[in-house]
Amino acid sequence: MSSSNPSPNCVVTGGAGFIGSNLTLALQEKFPQAKLTVIDDFRSGDFKNLAGYRGDFVAQNLAALDWREQFGDEKFDAIFHLASITDTTLHDQFVQVHDNVESFRRILNFARPTKTRIIYASSASTYGPASEASVESNGAAPANIYAFSKTIMDNIAMREAAASREWIIIGLRYFNVYGPREAHKGVPASMVYHLSRQMKAGQRPRIFKHGDQKRDFVYVKDIVEGSILALEAGESGIYNLGCGQARSFNDLVDVLNKCLGTNFEPDYIDNPHAHYQNFTEADLSKVRSALGYAPQFPLEDGVRDYMKWLYPEEK
Repeated sequence: MSSSNPSPNCVVTGGAGFIGSNLTLALQEKFPQAKLTVIDDFRSGDFKNLAGYRGDFVAQNLAALDWREQFGDEKFDAIFHLASITDTTLHDQFVQVHDNVESFRRILNFARPTKTRIIYASSASTYGPASEASVESNGAAPANIYAFSKTIMDNIAMREAAASREWIIIGLRYFNVYGPREAHKGVPASMVYHLSRQMKAGQRPRIFKHGDQKRDFVYVKDIVEGSILALEAGESGIYNLGCGQARSFNDLVDVLNKCLGTNFEPDYIDNPHAHYQNFTEADLSKVRSALGYAPQFPLEDGVRDYMKWLYPEEK
């Protein structure tokens, strides 16, 4: 498919969730004639994220959905698969792997006869603990069951792609995403969101000692842009999507202070997590050359844009 098609027919799974809703609304804006269908079971989504959405909505659990029965012989230009159990603290190994992997398998089985393009959310968590920028060729080292489920998805996606060269399947390893429409997630929402709420409430931002942990914080608008670029990809592959620069928690507090007009010192607390990613950074060389991805929002710009959206009363 090419974005020169003015009225693509696309499905977005997880389209009521954080990244999915941003992607759905961006597709609607980019392709006003598009035929869009969102599938979501609201486990980690909210209808309010889709204010202004003009497409169809299917409320179904993807791990049990019969695509053929739901859609018959309908032909789609692309399926964006962003739905998953995103709560990485859910430690039930069966539920996490069953729902994430079997949902994906059902999509692959439906798309195989028509070779429908699939663009799916993988995760930076598949790399496990890192101390330098993660490159796609690094082996998977999942440290939790969520990351393991995403690793299996990558494995079966690349097996399918290798078996039929004309079927394009793109996996996107999202790094630490923040931005509008994430508040409904509660605890799993981004640090950017939680720290800004603490500071807006007049509290010192709580971060782990001594704030030198680093993350590739990537603004959701860059993630959406990278996901839409995958519509143009000429071959299958798995790519990192991040900002490309690791920034410390202390940096983030500084940026938030500037954007919010506050002057809080961090409140350093002990880190209770035994397996904690102290460093994430996306190596973007592969995705830059393959998809032309070029993130537009370094941390300062992304946080500023987000704070304007989150606290509009202060414009």
